[in-house]
Parts: sequence; C-alpha cells; structure tokens
Amino acid sequence: MGSFLSGKRLKYVAIGAVSAALIGMFMMLGPPKLLAKSESPDFCASCHVMETQHTAFMHAGAHRRFKCVDCHLPNDNLASHYIWKSIDGMKDVLFFNLGHVPERITLSEHGAKVVKANCIRCHETLVSQMDTSRNCWSCHRRITHTGTGALAVNPI
Repeated sequence: MGSFLSGKRLKYVAIGAVSAALIGMFMMLGPPKLLAKSESPDFCASCHVMETQHTAFMHAGAHRRFKCVDCHLPNDNLASHYIWKSIDGMKDVLFFNLGHVPERITLSEHGAKVVKANCIRCHETLVSQMDTSRNCWSCHRRITHTGTGALAVNPI
C-alpha cells in the first residue's frame, strides 16, 4: 500500500491547489476595471437595500465627492483595505441572499471604528488638538446617511 500522497493523488492535489490559487487571484483582481467599479458609489447603490444610503450620500455636501470605501473601509494600508473589502463584501452578499438584511442598516462596532479612524485621518490637522474619544457623528449629525437626504425615509 502506497503513501497517501503518491503519484496520482499528488498530481490531483497540485492541480487543485493551482486551481484554487487561480480562482482566488481572479476573485481578488477580477476582470479589468472590476476592482475599480466595485469601489464606486453606484456599485454600492446597485443593491436595492442600499438605495436610501446612496440617496443620502448624494446629498452629503462636501463628502459626496468621495467613494463609500473611503469612509467605510480601513484606509491605513492596502492589505487591510482589501482584506476588509473581501470580508464585508462576502458578508453583504450572504446577508442579502439569505434574506437577513436588517430593516434599518446600522454600523457595526468595527464599522464605527473604521469610519471614525477615516474621519480622523482625513481631518488630521483639524482634529489634532481635539479630544477624539467621541464619535465624530455624535456632533456632526449631518454627515450620517440618516442626517441628510434620507431623513424622511430612514428616520433616526
């Protein structure tokens, strides 16, 4: 009796590993421009459960020139950004397809930390002498999606 990974089995394991790596690379990088498209506000709004957030975003004054991922994903380094993009994206797909989308979409604890870190990163000079222990949106309510154009359809 041969070892578990003898000739033929080793070949199948190698083919499987290479296939998994190629599929993984395709999923991470995708066809040309897919990655860029998936970071656009229109892509986020293509899921109907995010329509009110997108509507509010479009009325958010100076912040509407940004992409959703500028606030909602870590932007401290590229690896962290894409790891969390993958995690959040898969979570969103699963919640949506399993019918577990909450009636009122709110930030998770991790999401709130990410958004706050991005606020501080973008407004570093302005907040350098402030106490940043509070969430920015506790004072700046109009930057939240419910504090702008979606107020009537998505009450606080």
